[in-house]
Amino acid sequence: MESLFFNITDTKYKTTDIFKNNSEYIKRVDISNGLFFLDVLLGCSDIDFSFKNLDRAAVICVLKSGNVNLHDNIEDADVRLKHNSINILLSSKQDIRVTTQNNETQMFVLCIADFFLKRYLSMKSAEPIDYLYDMLQKNVTCKLINTQPIDALSLYIIDKILNIKADSIMKSITCEQYVLEFIIQRLSLFDMIEDEIAEDEFCISKSAKDILLKSFTNPPSIELLAHMCATNETKLKKVFKKVYKITIYGYIQKLRLEKANLLLKERSLNIGEIAKEVGYK
Repeated sequence: MESLFFNITDTKYKTTDIFKNNSEYIKRVDISNGLFFLDVLLGCSDIDFSFKNLDRAAVICVLKSGNVNLHDNIEDADVRLKHNSINILLSSKQDIRVTTQNNETQMFVLCIADFFLKRYLSMKSAEPIDYLYDMLQKNVTCKLINTQPIDALSLYIIDKILNIKADSIMKSITCEQYVLEFIIQRLSLFDMIEDEIAEDEFCISKSAKDILLKSFTNPPSIELLAHMCATNETKLKKVFKKVYKITIYGYIQKLRLEKANLLLKERSLNIGEIAKEVGYK
């Protein structure tokens, strides 16, 4: 049984076409030892394949379009990934069937070996990387631990990862730098429940955050947001700050400024046009 990841002596940047049919493709890009990604674009063709493996890996799956089903043969359980979502999965061993059905599928999948995560451990259980690494040592199988809407900054970093020029100098180091930037971005949004936070406080705060991620350019009022999260305004404001260490207003400003930063880099708009596009009056 081959490893999902590089042999320890083989660390060069390498691109492999797993599937290609006209404009459809599945590409695998090995960046360095313990780190690779899949770039998937399918139209009419469906995915239907199975694999078994004993690698411990964290997987960040960005599903722009389509729906993907993962059937875990070990636990006889299904994990369904929906379009417009970023999902973090953990698996210490794999016996999985992956399928899509009758839909266009566009997906970016980053696979990170546990020994790659081990480089960055802080020895603090509340740190996301330590949490992921510790979970992988417990022999979990195809465990979905986090799902969030796709955000603009993640898409921007993924675009940098996918569009490294073929003749770029030090491609592996450059790509690994972008991937680390992506990991930092995703794990900074990772929802960790601290001991002093009650489950209902966490659920309320996460619901509010997910709503704001989708609507920060024109967010609901605090009153409406509280109603959407099945709570009152006072409790919502209190628990959101307790969980995420930032006020709701501060979080909205953070999302707007991140989006504005991307627009400044990508498009020839003036400051007024960008301000209007991200929701400033």
